[in-house]
Amino acid sequence: MIGDLLGAGLDRPQCSRAGCAADARWIVEWRNPRIHSPERRKQWAACDEHVGYLREFLAARDFPVSVRALAAAVAEDAS
Repeated sequence: MIGDLLGAGLDRPQCSRAGCAADARWIVEWRNPRIHSPERRKQWAACDEHVGYLREFLAARDFPVSVRALAAAVAEDAS
């Protein structure tokens, strides 16, 4: 799944916050329980500045959300 964030020839994913081009260091995983099954998880990449904003944006909508370090997520997906 992390590989999907490494598109467009980028070595590192960029932050998903609109207008931000900073390198991501976090993965924000979430789902909309009204339309996604529990197995389906969407991922947003986040920089240090916006990880809290993106998490709170999703949590305010009562979406299940979790945050993990990008490095840990990449290592987990590789194994």
